Amino acid sequence: MKKQKKFKKDKGKKQRMEAGKKIKKKSKNDKENITPSVAKGIAQKLQEEGAQLTPEIVLRKKKYERGPAPKLTGMSDKKLKGQLQEKEKLYGEAAVTAAQAEQWLLPSEGGYLEAEDLEQTKNFTQQAIVKEVDITSARKAFDLQLEDLAPYTLDYNNNGKYLLIGGRKGHLAIMDWKQSKLIMETQVTETVRDVKFLHNELFFAVAQKKYTFIYDKQGVEIHCLRDHLSTLKLEFLPHHFLLASVDKAGILRYQDTSTGQLVGFIRSQLGRCGVMRMNPYNSVIGLGHNNGTVTMWSPNMQNPLVSMLCHKGPVTAIAYDSEGRHMVTAGIDGKVKIWDARKFSPLHFYFAPTAAKSLDISQRGLLAMSSGSGIQIWRDALTEKQSKPYMMHRVPKGAQVQDIAFCPYEDVMAIGHGKGVSSILVPGAGEPNFDSYVSNPYQTLKQRREAEVHKLLDKLQPEMIVLDPEEIGAVQKSAKEIQQTKGLQANEANAAIAEKLGLPVKTPKEKKKTKGRSKASKRLRRKESNIITIKRALIAEQVKGASKSQSKDKDTPEVPLPRALQRFKGPGILYLCRSITKFGWNWVMFLDYASRSITSLETYWANGCPYIDSADFELRLEGSVK
Repeated sequence: MKKQKKFKKDKGKKQRMEAGKKIKKKSKNDKENITPSVAKGIAQKLQEEGAQLTPEIVLRKKKYERGPAPKLTGMSDKKLKGQLQEKEKLYGEAAVTAAQAEQWLLPSEGGYLEAEDLEQTKNFTQQAIVKEVDITSARKAFDLQLEDLAPYTLDYNNNGKYLLIGGRKGHLAIMDWKQSKLIMETQVTETVRDVKFLHNELFFAVAQKKYTFIYDKQGVEIHCLRDHLSTLKLEFLPHHFLLASVDKAGILRYQDTSTGQLVGFIRSQLGRCGVMRMNPYNSVIGLGHNNGTVTMWSPNMQNPLVSMLCHKGPVTAIAYDSEGRHMVTAGIDGKVKIWDARKFSPLHFYFAPTAAKSLDISQRGLLAMSSGSGIQIWRDALTEKQSKPYMMHRVPKGAQVQDIAFCPYEDVMAIGHGKGVSSILVPGAGEPNFDSYVSNPYQTLKQRREAEVHKLLDKLQPEMIVLDPEEIGAVQKSAKEIQQTKGLQANEANAAIAEKLGLPVKTPKEKKKTKGRSKASKRLRRKESNIITIKRALIAEQVKGASKSQSKDKDTPEVPLPRALQRFKGPGILYLCRSITKFGWNWVMFLDYASRSITSLETYWANGCPYIDSADFELRLEGSVK
């Protein structure tokens, strides 16, 4: 027993020594980045949870570190030094926690092609890749020879299990491509321009020659959308249950597939448009036009949210990454440009062999572009400009590529071309870890039903489609703050332009802030007090005049009426007489039957006669006679 215990102790010592050696073998740069406080935080976190510092955690932790820590050796302020040390310690604990969570929740890691010595990954052919992978992965690469019905457009469903293909000459098919199983096949005997899955694989939309149709999984026609005429491109907004289409006249339409209502009808007024793509981050639709502009649209506005001049010629393709940070456009000028979708500014560009026909971005940021019969795939092309492509492929017999699409959660890309449909292996394209609440590649029938109900309950309204979805629920800034920020941005832009042109930069003069009597609030109060004093004198004079007239009325004795005229007391009728036009209506005379007198209008106004109004001069006036 004693020997066994001793052996266990020796084994524990060996493990600790090996872990220590692995830590010591780290590069100098890593040692510089980790301060003693961070190392202390890491050790404390591992000690609390009873975990060992494995090489996996050390490698994963590097992603979450905050770079080199500040040097605290020469700092005289002890309080600030202690606070910074405590913060660095917390950063170390957070990095270890994130690394452990990643190890548990994200067990799989994506891999890429790695070349040896002077080899280049772009020279690897599909035949060579298929030979080196396992049997199940090798089955994912195939070619379908369908020359009579080509060219083909295609689309994957949200979990990547099913592939929908549509031939230009009316051929439609759904297949479980992993199991090489055909689910549905039909012939509509009409031109097919585009196909799109709806919220799941049970329904899909087809843009045919005249109208847009919706079919079910068995190929049965369910709806004919007669409002969508001569459609060229289709897009589906999964969070809003909206089917978007653009036609030959450049009209963008939004159809709610859950209620059947036509939500949006927008005229782009830029002619024929056959290029459309949805931004998955904010569900804004991007259209590419023949004048080289890209416009972004929402069903809430008849004018574009953004209009950008991207190319010196027609735009041929658009693509967005999954996070909505980058936009890629291709034009007839042969350029493929990378844009910052948040600032709407260009980052860099590439030259395609010919004008790129279609673009697509994988879940892990690989960019694929097709030009002619060739396809180029670029790695890390969005963040930095690359000198050579990651992979290259050419379709069989030199057919022209019509459409390309990366499969979600798989290292596979489908190609629709003039000879049929092809599927190729692209290592590192798909996300290796999936969230079953978002999209589950191994979804059962019961899970699919529940997911459909949850999607309908979580459906967003079309009014929530905006450029920045984070604005919804945020505090709205006042108009003054917005004006100030806009003014600062304008000044910065003007200063930058002036520096480029070599002109003197005009700095706005700061207003002098005064105190005491000259303060702005005090000056305003003074002005208001002056106005009030002037008004006060005028009001006092008016009150005095009114009191004098009332006292005169009291002094004049009332003349008693004869009995014959007392019956006219109370409501009486006054008739206007012929006017003596000397100064207008002030000299109009009228007859008062109650007082048996002819009086001028001025005297009645002075006496405050209740039945005379200076604004009403009719032939007959009714009132009460005193």
